[in-house]
Amino acid sequence: MPPLSGPEVAKHDNKESCWVVIHGKVYDVTEFLPEHPGGMKIILKYAGKDATAEFEPIHPPDTLDKYLDKSKHLGPVDMNTVATVEEVEDPDETARQQRIKDKPLLSQCYNLMDFESVAKNVMKKTAWGYYSSAADDEITMRENHEAFHRIWFRPKILVDVKTVDFSTTMLGTKVNMPFYVTATALGKLGHPEGEVVLTRAAHKHNVVQMIPTLASCSFDEIVDARQGDQVQWLQLYVNADRAITERIVRHAEARGCKGLFITVDAPQLGRREKDMRSKFVGQGSNVQSGQDTDTSQGAARAISSFIDPSLSWADIPWFRSITKMPIVLKGVQRVEDVVKAVECGIQGVVLSNHGGRQLDFAPSAVEVLAETMPVLRSMGLENKIEVFVDGGVRRATDILKALCLGAKGVGIGRPFLYAMSAYGFDGVDRSMQLLRDELEMGMRLIGCTSIDQLNPSLIDTRNLGSHITGVPVDNLGHKVYDALATPAWKPPKTSKL
Repeated sequence: MPPLSGPEVAKHDNKESCWVVIHGKVYDVTEFLPEHPGGMKIILKYAGKDATAEFEPIHPPDTLDKYLDKSKHLGPVDMNTVATVEEVEDPDETARQQRIKDKPLLSQCYNLMDFESVAKNVMKKTAWGYYSSAADDEITMRENHEAFHRIWFRPKILVDVKTVDFSTTMLGTKVNMPFYVTATALGKLGHPEGEVVLTRAAHKHNVVQMIPTLASCSFDEIVDARQGDQVQWLQLYVNADRAITERIVRHAEARGCKGLFITVDAPQLGRREKDMRSKFVGQGSNVQSGQDTDTSQGAARAISSFIDPSLSWADIPWFRSITKMPIVLKGVQRVEDVVKAVECGIQGVVLSNHGGRQLDFAPSAVEVLAETMPVLRSMGLENKIEVFVDGGVRRATDILKALCLGAKGVGIGRPFLYAMSAYGFDGVDRSMQLLRDELEMGMRLIGCTSIDQLNPSLIDTRNLGSHITGVPVDNLGHKVYDALATPAWKPPKTSKL
């Protein structure tokens, strides 16, 4: 059959008959319009035209094969005759492209915060809004990191620290460093290759990658990027349609995932106002079947309408019946629920408040950790469950503090996204290497040569629970001390008249 022509496709440019062109092929998406997680408005913008440029950065490549009946795959089209959407020149985008050209050298980034500084300037506004946003007044997001500042070390001296080993084991997997790449959605917002960049970096440094439900890349694409005996875990948002959930879990186990991390802190998405103001029209994820969505509420709402708010403790036996993978509850925020997880036979918990993106004024994970471990030890349960934490980790000292308190490992999300958004694979690679260097230095300076030597006697947590705002400002110190600098940008070029 000869290819379709552009004029023929262009006739189908409305909600009664909507065809789009993606990668040189025509698809009839009329019946899918009300189900699109990003809403029908954006599809109609490209009705009868080439939608590849809008589709590619966000959707997993197998989206159409998974969610659109084969009868709606209409075949190839002569691309020379296909209409494209005329995009209005955006001065903000022109300025952004110049900032990308002028960005600092990768070698000028000395810590994870440097990558965030660069990413803020080179990412698209909507992408930055989604990655950086948090709930309401963003108090918890800031507290996640600031809580680490209220923990101080009690270093040992005169210890032979010539050889330092910071490898450890998480859920039975030996890793080179005590952190993992935690799940974060929509990787292609930051980089065209998306989550597979993180896969490659995780392999190079032998750390675990947690695959997100709402990835831009398909699950299989991320798994296919795995190398050798590399270990991956699955983060799961539970679909209201349990058949979909079961299919995802069984497929992940069949493909070799070694852990199921069920997100339990998101029965409703938090109000992430920075994201909402971006009016995330037209970009979503089709990892699961979607429903019609209010796209004026930002990216998070546009891609998450399928999440089941009825998920409860009563569902745990069912999850245990459909998989042999270790089950970990991600998003636990109080010690009582950690104890209950042990009683339910759960293998692990992640103490987490979703990066401050859900309930503002939820406690930081490290504070919950400090409360949890003494309780588990008093009950003789500390070896019955593996306790992980995430949120606010920016330095290896943060990781070491968490491990001293009793965490098995630490999840890091946003910093790796920022490194990827600013510098691609090289950025993530460098960020992990910087953490490695910091870990080696930190362990030597507190007097430990292996992870199993880290213990509560090495830290002082007496001020951890002091949630004080409006602390008197040390004006002298603030005026005299130099502020920490961010990487230098190339000076703007001036025109010669």
